[in-house]
Formats: sequence, structure tokens, C-alpha cells
Amino acid sequence: MRVFLLGILCFLVGSASSQSKVGLLLMAHGGTETWNGAVEESVASLRVDMPVSIAFGMANPVTLQTALDDLVSHGAESVAVVRLFVSGESFLKETAYSFQLEAHAPSGHTMHEPRVLDLSVPVSLSVGGLLDAQLMAGILVDRALGLSIDPSKESILIVGHGPGDDDENKRWVSKMDHLAESIRKDGDFHSVNVSTLREDWTGKREAAELELQAFVRTESTAGRTVIIIPFRLFGFGPYADVFEGLSYRADSLGLLPDQRVTDWIRSQYMSTKETLIQSEMMNHQSHD
Repeated sequence: MRVFLLGILCFLVGSASSQSKVGLLLMAHGGTETWNGAVEESVASLRVDMPVSIAFGMANPVTLQTALDDLVSHGAESVAVVRLFVSGESFLKETAYSFQLEAHAPSGHTMHEPRVLDLSVPVSLSVGGLLDAQLMAGILVDRALGLSIDPSKESILIVGHGPGDDDENKRWVSKMDHLAESIRKDGDFHSVNVSTLREDWTGKREAAELELQAFVRTESTAGRTVIIIPFRLFGFGPYADVFEGLSYRADSLGLLPDQRVTDWIRSQYMSTKETLIQSEMMNHQSHD
């Protein structure tokens, strides 16, 4: 019995030690000081349990290397990379290449020239995005109900950044619509609608702007108020300019600040850490 209890104790101590040695490298788009501050605040409570470093920039190898080196200098023996992006597809291929998880650099346009990082510890990479997280549906519901005055005379419009590729954009819209279903169930709004602005793509953005503006005008003419909710990590983005001169209601809040984003980051860290542990166990077994 004493040997058995000692074995359990060693397992628990070893597990706790292993957890403390897995660093969290959080990737985020980056923006203004306020934008970056919101991301910093979202992981403040996590720093108690694990070393955390943030790499701002869109898969920028320079900031990724700096964040990786920072974690190693603080004792991390392996690193779980959590990608805090709306879409899990964003910068995935170039990030995997940088961390030596893909053999070939991605073809086509990238924000930064992909390069292989100097790795001194094992790394595992999360693949999902906020669009894949049902937790975000609760945030959308709270945003909608918090802005609502008379739901039967209001229409919800959730707007996301959107990618350039048409097929990928369809996936964005489909996932946004799935999350928006919670508003349809929990609210009594006239309608709940989702769309993307295709912000960085000339031609596609102009068409999207006209469509969004036409929707707001149509609803206003019908005597309904449009509540605009940005499906963005933080802030209202360019939407004030897009809807300038039109009547709508918004509080300009993105997904942050909200504890559920922190909860999502933690869950992504835990699942990515588990991948590291399993990989390490397989490596040990292959050498036995």
C-alpha cells in the first residue's frame, strides 16, 4: 500500500511539474496600444499557472522567435502555441512551417516571408479559431441582449472581417451563422443576420459595403433598428466609417473584454499541451 501511495504521489508531482514547464505562446493580430492591452489582460490570470509570452503580428517570424526565446528563458521545456485568431485558417500554414511542423513553405501571398525558427524545445500548435468555439455564442447573445430595447422591432447584424478567398469566406459566414443561432433561440428579434466586410480586398470590400449599407437602410425604412455586433477580437474596426450617416445601435465591443475568451485560450492551451505530452510519451516508447 505504501509503495502504491508513493507511486500516486510521484505521478501527481510529475504531472504538476510537467504542467509548469509547458509555456503558452499566444499569437494575436496586434493593433493599437489599447488593442494589445486587451489581449494582455485576457491572459493576465493565466500567468499564475504557466509562463506566457505573446507574439503580436500576423505570423511574424521575428515576434514568434522573440516570444519563444522568452518562454525558454523563463524555464519552459516545451511550448503550446495558441493562435488567437477569429478563423483557425488564418496564418496556419506559415505558422506550421515556422515551427517546423510542415516541411514546405506555403505558396502564394503571406503577410511576412515565412522562415524556419530556431527551436530548442518541442512545440505544438493549436488549429482552431474563435469561429469554432461555441463559447463565443454566449458573448454574442450577451452583446445583443445588452443593446436591445424592443427586440420585435430590432434586427441583429453580426459583421466579421472576412477573408479574400470566396470559399473560405463562405466557411466564415457559415460558422458565424451557426453561432448566431443562439441569439435566435434566446432573443425575440425580428431577424438575426451575419456578413463579412472582406476588409482587405479591393472590389470585394466595396461590394460588401454596399450590401451592408443597403440592409441597414431597408430595416430603417421598415421602422426597425439594426443592432450591429462586430465579430472581432476587440473594438469596432472600420464599421463606424462604413455605416456613417446611417441609423443603427452599437456599443463597439468586440469579443474582448470577456472571461470566456480567456477560458477558450486556457482550453486551447490544455489540448495543445496534451498533444505535446502524448508526443513525448511516444518518443520515449520508441527509444525503449
